Amino acid sequence: MLKRCLLIALAVVAGYGAAQFAARSGAPGWWPDRERDRNVKYFREVLQLVKENYVGDAPAGYDDLTRAALDGLVGQLDPHSQFLRADDYQETEEEMSNAFGGVGIQVEMRDNRIVIITPIAGTPAERAGLRRGDQLVKIDGQPIENPSIEKTVRLVRGVPDTRVTVTIFRPATKQTLDFPLLRARIRLDSVRNATLRPGGLGYLQVTQFSERTGKEFAAALSGLERQGLRGLVIDLRNNPGGLLDAAIDVCNEFFNDGELIVFTQGRAPESRENYNANNGHRRRAYPIALLVNGGTASAAEIVAGAMKDTKRAVIVGEKTFGKGSVQSIIELQQGEGLRLTTARYYTPSGITIHEKGIAPHVEIEISADDEAKLRLQQSRADLTEPVEFKERFGFDRLEDLQLNAAEEVLTGVLAARAQ
Repeated sequence: MLKRCLLIALAVVAGYGAAQFAARSGAPGWWPDRERDRNVKYFREVLQLVKENYVGDAPAGYDDLTRAALDGLVGQLDPHSQFLRADDYQETEEEMSNAFGGVGIQVEMRDNRIVIITPIAGTPAERAGLRRGDQLVKIDGQPIENPSIEKTVRLVRGVPDTRVTVTIFRPATKQTLDFPLLRARIRLDSVRNATLRPGGLGYLQVTQFSERTGKEFAAALSGLERQGLRGLVIDLRNNPGGLLDAAIDVCNEFFNDGELIVFTQGRAPESRENYNANNGHRRRAYPIALLVNGGTASAAEIVAGAMKDTKRAVIVGEKTFGKGSVQSIIELQQGEGLRLTTARYYTPSGITIHEKGIAPHVEIEISADDEAKLRLQQSRADLTEPVEFKERFGFDRLEDLQLNAAEEVLTGVLAARAQ
């Protein structure tokens, strides 16, 4: 919906501005921009010269040259803007929806083998009988040689309603089995590991902000509240961001109806857009701690910035990444698109975090090595047996010092409220 509105708005504004200019100047046609037309003509001349005269190994057809030029045109603007070729555009759409065409298995590399962590509930893989611990050996009859996660995932994923045969070795029975599967649209949860810990302290992790994050977050909160939630830790560490609307949906739970959460400012002075809570109820008032680190960016920083700015949460961890710009995904012809920086965002009090980041109230630094180990722990919360965990990863479970500090903060707040 957001993408569609942006496209409509761009078309309407561009058409209106061109018509007004033409009417005032008496110039014929649309967009009588002499500087633009002169440069387009110049580009066409260079394009033709290269096409007709270049001798070398690089592709030099008009399509290849035009897309290479578009790569440079958009890519030099800033690190976040990009011309998206068809494959990249499709991948971006999947990332934003947190959905893709596949069979529904989560895999890991173990002893140079691709091993199924778990089949996702309700997917073709689960229905067909694939199991945790199965080792992938062939995809569509082709042996998996020099295995890599990325290559295997590309082979298994595909357009929904197309077929793929996955061949596995099952160590428990020493069997090699073929599983003909029909790919389906697979959705991944962006809100994970919602648990109620001792003392009524809840914990949940938001891995990114996708189309379904708001609903998943609200459902997780309701589940924790039914169990007796008294305080909440929201883990935004290593959350790279995602959709602005999804960040607003999460903040909605902790702001009163009508309160300002964030505002964006585009190129034109009149382009400011306010995003207010629109929930029809008063905010949830239990104490909150947000976990952040250097991998917390973009939409995740919108949440952290709004909660810190309005004193709705204590921020624990490390300084965030500092990406305070908004990118619009604009659909082009032939299945291609643009990711274009169109605005910067500001906290309710007008603070920008762009290239600055958000400093935590309670700073707890973790080494890069320990952070990598903690991320493994988070990804395999199901491995609760210490011996099995160490056999799998080669190290004992670590104490999460940042999480411990967040829980200490909440315990202190609850104790103070009880006095």
